[in-house]
Amino acid sequence: MDVKTTFLNGELEEEVYMKQPEGFPSSDGEQLVCETIPLKNFDMKDMGEASYVIDIKIHRDRFQGILGLSQETYINKVLERFRMKNCSPSVSPIVKGDRFNLDQCPKNDLEREQMKNIPYASAVGSLMYVQVCTRPYIAFVVGMLG
Repeated sequence: MDVKTTFLNGELEEEVYMKQPEGFPSSDGEQLVCETIPLKNFDMKDMGEASYVIDIKIHRDRFQGILGLSQETYINKVLERFRMKNCSPSVSPIVKGDRFNLDQCPKNDLEREQMKNIPYASAVGSLMYVQVCTRPYIAFVVGMLG
């Protein structure tokens, strides 16, 4: 669809007005009348169906009535960024009874120095993004991390 030429530059023989839409009351309670104003800087082109939006893959099968979202590419980037590309996937992100404790913290200077190179907050933030967008079942674990 070419909005610029179809809607903004179309020639009309009559003036077009509309009533103020519900939910947009005026401050003085009067009925407002809107008229179209040509926008010279507005440009929109039809790019077809979206396949990716903010690192989320969109899969749509109209015949079967399916709309799917996937962050596989983003998750693989995150695993690579935090050097976990070869980790083992798990059906459950945590085993019942698992807890984080002080024994898992760095114990000596060497371990503390190694942890300085790991952007922990960024890793947790990346997991939060995945949790909010497509993987709500990791919410409990992400909550434990942050």
